[in-house]
Amino acid sequence: MKKLILLLTLVLASIATFAQPTNHDLHFTKLATRWDEAIPLGNGMIGALVWQRSDHLRFSLDRADLWDQRPMKGLHGPEFSYQYVIDHVNSKDYAPVQKHLDEPYDNEPAPSKIPGGALEFDTKSWGEVQSVNLHLPDALCEVKWTNGVTLKTFVHATKPVGWFRFENIKTGFAPQLISPKYQGVVKIKGDPVGGDDLSRLGYSQGTIKQSGNSITYTQQGWGGFSYQINVSWHKVNATTIEGVWSISSQNAGKKTNTTASVVSKEALTHAYTKDYISHKAWWQNFWSKSAIHIPDTLIEKQWYLEQYKFGSASRPGAPPISLQAVWTADNGRLPPWKGDFHHDLNTQLSYWPAYSGNHLDLAMPYLDHLDANKANYERYTKMYFNKLGLAVPGVTTLNGTEMGGWIQYSLSPTVSSWLGQHFYLQWKYSMDKTFLQNRAYPWIKGTATFLENLTVIDEKGHRKLPISSSPEINDNDLTAWFHQNTNYDLSLMKFTFKAAAEMATVLGKKSEATHWQKILSQFDDFALTPANQLMFSPTMAYNQSHRHFSHMMSIYPLGLIRWEDGAKSQSIIRNSIHLLDSIGPDYWCGYSYSWLASMKARAKDGDGAAKELSIFAKAFCSVNSFHLNGDQTKSGYSKFTYRPFTLEGNFAFASGLQEMLLQSYAGFIEVLPAVPSAWKDLSFENLRAEGAFLVSLRRAGGQVEEVRIVSEKGGNTKLKSPFKTWIAVTKQGVTISNTNDGFVNLSFKQGGVLVLKNGYE
Repeated sequence: MKKLILLLTLVLASIATFAQPTNHDLHFTKLATRWDEAIPLGNGMIGALVWQRSDHLRFSLDRADLWDQRPMKGLHGPEFSYQYVIDHVNSKDYAPVQKHLDEPYDNEPAPSKIPGGALEFDTKSWGEVQSVNLHLPDALCEVKWTNGVTLKTFVHATKPVGWFRFENIKTGFAPQLISPKYQGVVKIKGDPVGGDDLSRLGYSQGTIKQSGNSITYTQQGWGGFSYQINVSWHKVNATTIEGVWSISSQNAGKKTNTTASVVSKEALTHAYTKDYISHKAWWQNFWSKSAIHIPDTLIEKQWYLEQYKFGSASRPGAPPISLQAVWTADNGRLPPWKGDFHHDLNTQLSYWPAYSGNHLDLAMPYLDHLDANKANYERYTKMYFNKLGLAVPGVTTLNGTEMGGWIQYSLSPTVSSWLGQHFYLQWKYSMDKTFLQNRAYPWIKGTATFLENLTVIDEKGHRKLPISSSPEINDNDLTAWFHQNTNYDLSLMKFTFKAAAEMATVLGKKSEATHWQKILSQFDDFALTPANQLMFSPTMAYNQSHRHFSHMMSIYPLGLIRWEDGAKSQSIIRNSIHLLDSIGPDYWCGYSYSWLASMKARAKDGDGAAKELSIFAKAFCSVNSFHLNGDQTKSGYSKFTYRPFTLEGNFAFASGLQEMLLQSYAGFIEVLPAVPSAWKDLSFENLRAEGAFLVSLRRAGGQVEEVRIVSEKGGNTKLKSPFKTWIAVTKQGVTISNTNDGFVNLSFKQGGVLVLKNGYE
């Protein structure tokens, strides 16, 4: 065992030395003049955007838990009831439902994520900017001006501080803390996409006080909430100034956090250089987890930028990734869609790349958040549905409280099912049985219990919801409700009971597994057209261009209809994707292309998947790589040409490329399942497969040269062989048995390592 551990350590060390991103930096000849084109820095809890406003260098400062969590006014009246909605759907009198449950989200400014503030430096005497560089390997931004001034700045990877260091400063230095515009005339209201004016929140303007080389801004929010921003600095020598900034938050009745001014004072005693060393070490470890090298430079660079943003937006102990994470809009307004937690797509897509990308630790904050708010979700389940079990609102505040909106989706009964898939994936990719027993199965079981209680048996003996929907088909109209299960709801319910049966079996809970399997068998088949195309529902075909591929959940991400299952499944997948393409992308947004790339990868269409990723990268991203939803090139990729920034499209892009390179959902490991034929030379290191296997590969001249598999936990798997013949050059702690169907059966001990090379016969 000691030898195996030593070998594993050496293998990982060799990978780490060349897994650093190269040639993927963001480099510009000037600073951005818009906040959504700025250089992003972050550590999951705090973040900054580095840009230029007028003749000032500006840091837009943010903290993930800055929230106005007042109850949504008008939402929780006697109408807040699933039965109330059912009754009005059945009577076709839907206007009262829209008034009481939909409209508050549009009309009220809060609850909402709120911005922090800004830090500005007067640079008008420094001349023009010569260069701006975001160095991905150490998450360091460097800016140079023509007069010789250089800025180096980073948000520390694990501490709530941002550092800046100005070199060659020869003039006065007087940073300013700028507070958000919480006071002023309200000019914009009722605009959840563009954002209401901040002054609608009704806050008194905060105070800004300076004492020597320290400035502190304190802002009171709603209900006893407050936050503080501090910036402190000192001279290192005659021409060098180092400083730090921090943001702290306080909530009435909760544990008191260390204030920003205390954090900044303590940080200054460490010195920039010392904190940079520990910051850089964290990022070196992050980049050692996985790497991808492909001949398409656009897609490869975008993948590394997505990895960088993921590493900047997720951290243990911090809230999960919301719509904008730690980069809330700095435009004097509330963020798009209130910067909230949208669980009808946005949060789920944001964590897709964590699993095969080998960042399970950074997927855990999402699950920690969900478990921490479980009691609140159960309160909502009882209050709205009047059922036991576990349901989660589709749109929530920081503490998981419902916010309303289009209730087909914001109060959908299958939200907790989609969230449950992330508990399932965390287990399948880690094989952590303790996590399965204590967290994953309890979540799935609670969801299954709720769905069993909520569903009814129809006249054909099939289990269904009283009313069903499909995000966001027919928007929030009465016609958005269906009296038969939509393929969206059906997919999620089938997944829940299938996963519950599988988990219960592994845990030795035979009677529970049998029960869940029985419930699963009561659901109908998916609704298909005569041409084997997935429909929205049994009464509505896919007949419109729409950004949300809700009717195809069974293909991806749930994998209930799998290419590997044979001709019928292949026909459904192929024909459904063809219909999607045929109707076209008029009302898609960026994440639609990212999602479609993963579906085409599951259909083993490498050229198609690469095409979708290329369109996303060139048409739907800002120059800083932020997903801006609409087609920024106005090239016909979408009729949406607006630019609200949300992150899910970025992270779904990364998942799409990973799906092209490695798949393991069908019970075996398949390398390069969907890569373009033109990608003759490529490699990847330490992509993760289900079963807790780390897979690396090298391909040259169109031939796979080497595959390496490392087993973290031990266990059995199969490799779909990419070789005609192969040689096992390393075989430590693994037993190999060949089969005649193109698969290699593998039985690993914990820490086992297998390296197969092309036999060239």
